[in-house]
Amino acid sequence: MKKITRFLFCVCMLGSLALNAMPTPKAKKTSRLYVSQFENVLGTSLELKVHAYSEKQASVAENAALSEIERMSKILSGYDVNSEFSKWMKTSQQAIPVSKELFEVLSLFEQWKLKSGGALDASAQVIGQLWKQAAAKQVIPSQEEINRAVTEVQQTHYVLDATTQTATHTSNVPLMLNSFAKSYIIKHAADAAMSVTDVNAVVVNIGGDIIIAGNQSEKINVSDPKADAENDAPIDRLLLNNKAVATSGNYRRGELINGKWYSHIIDPRTGLPAGEVISATVVAPSATDAGALATAFNVLSVEESKQLASTVPGAEYMMITKNGDRITSKGWSAIEIAETKKTKPAASITADQWNPDYELTVNVELAQLQGFGRRPFVAVWVEDADKKSVRTIAVWFNKDRWLHELRAWYSANYSNFTTGTGNMASISSATRSAGKYSLKWDGKDDKGLYVKPGKYTIYIEAAREHGTYQLMSQEMSFKGNAQQATIAGNVEVASVSLEYKKKSDN
Repeated sequence: MKKITRFLFCVCMLGSLALNAMPTPKAKKTSRLYVSQFENVLGTSLELKVHAYSEKQASVAENAALSEIERMSKILSGYDVNSEFSKWMKTSQQAIPVSKELFEVLSLFEQWKLKSGGALDASAQVIGQLWKQAAAKQVIPSQEEINRAVTEVQQTHYVLDATTQTATHTSNVPLMLNSFAKSYIIKHAADAAMSVTDVNAVVVNIGGDIIIAGNQSEKINVSDPKADAENDAPIDRLLLNNKAVATSGNYRRGELINGKWYSHIIDPRTGLPAGEVISATVVAPSATDAGALATAFNVLSVEESKQLASTVPGAEYMMITKNGDRITSKGWSAIEIAETKKTKPAASITADQWNPDYELTVNVELAQLQGFGRRPFVAVWVEDADKKSVRTIAVWFNKDRWLHELRAWYSANYSNFTTGTGNMASISSATRSAGKYSLKWDGKDDKGLYVKPGKYTIYIEAAREHGTYQLMSQEMSFKGNAQQATIAGNVEVASVSLEYKKKSDN
C-alpha cells in the first residue's frame, strides 16, 4: 500500500512539474488609438491618428510621418524659396535634373491637365494673383486683363524628359503645385508611418484631405459648406478603409470684392473664379486621384465631372451646388454610415430655457510661430455662474498623457472625458488657413440637455509645445439677445471673437 501511495505521489509531482514547465500563453497584444494635432503644417492643420501596440511605437510612427512631410515640403513647396521646386523655377530653358518626387508631381499636372481638358493647370496661379490684386483694389478685373492672364496660362511652361529625369522650365509664368503636392505628401507620410513595427493603421489628415491606411475602418465627417464650424453637424458621414478622401470648395478661401464672394479656385480656361459647385468630396484608392478630382469638380460642369470620374476606377463622389443640390455617384451610398433620424416634437420655449434659435460662435486664431509642426494644446469650454463646467466644446492635444498640460480644463473636466480606445471621426473639408478655427455652442451641456439662460463664462486655454501657457476667459449673458465680445490676443492665441446670435438659415 505504501508503494502504491509513493507511486501516485510521484506521478502527481511529475504532472505538476510538467504543467509548470509548459510555456505560459502570451497575452494578446491590443492595438489602441493615439491622436496628435499639429499646426502650421503645409500652411494648414495636421491631425495624425496611429493605431499601435504601444505609445513608444506610435511616437516613432508620428516622427516618421513628420520627417517625411518636412522632407517632401523641402522638395515641393512653392512658399519656401530654398525648396527644390523654387530653385528650379528660377531656371530658364535648361534641362535640369530633378528629384523623382518633383518629376512625378510635374508629370501628374501634365497628365491631369490633359484628362481634365485644362481645368487643372499649375499656372492658374497667375489668374489667382490677378483676382487677389482686384480684391485689394475692390475692382473686378477687366476682360482685357483676364484674357491676357488666360493667354499666359495657355503657354507651355515646362518640358519633361523621363529618360534623363530632367525638367526644362520654359516660361516666366508663376506655377504652384497645390492641387497635387498635398495629396502626394499625405500618401508618403502615411507610408512612412506604416513602415514602423507594431503599427496597425494610420490616418493622416492635412487640412481636410485624408488617407486611411492599414487594418482600420475610419469614420469620416464631411463638412457642410453652409455650416462650416468645426463642430457643426456634417453634411454626410462615411466609413472608409484603405482609401483616400479629399474635399475642395470655395467656402473657406477666396476674395470678397464689393460685397460678393469669389472662390480661390480658378477656371484656367476662362480666367474666372469657379462658382457653380461650392463643395466636392471624392473618395478614391489614390490620394492624388482624389485630390485632383475634388479640385476639378469645382471647375467643370456637373456632366463633365461625371465623365471625368468615370475614367478613375473606384472613385466615388458627392458634389454640392450653389443652389444646394446634392449630386452623388452610384456607389456613394455604399460608403455612407446609415443613420436613424429621430424627430422629436417641437417643445414650447419657456422663460427658464435656453432659446434654441440662438447659438454662440467662438472664433479662435492660433498664433503662427516659427518651427515645423509645433503642437498646440488647446481647450475651449463653458462654466456656469457657480464655476461648474457644463460643456467642453473642443480639446486639441497630443496623446492622453499630455492632457494635464491644459491644467484648468483638466482639473474641471478630465474625469468626464474619454479618449484612446474610441474612434473619433476625422473631418474632411475644404482646406483652412493655418490656425483659424470656428466653434459653435448650441446651449447644451455635456449630456445633450439645454442649460438655463443666464451668465456663463467661456474659457480658452492654450499650452504650446516649447511655448507658453495661456488662459483666457469671457463672461457673457445668454438670454436671447444678440451680443458680441472679443478677447485680446497673446503669444499663443492671436485673437478670439465671440458672437451670440440667432441661427442663420442655410
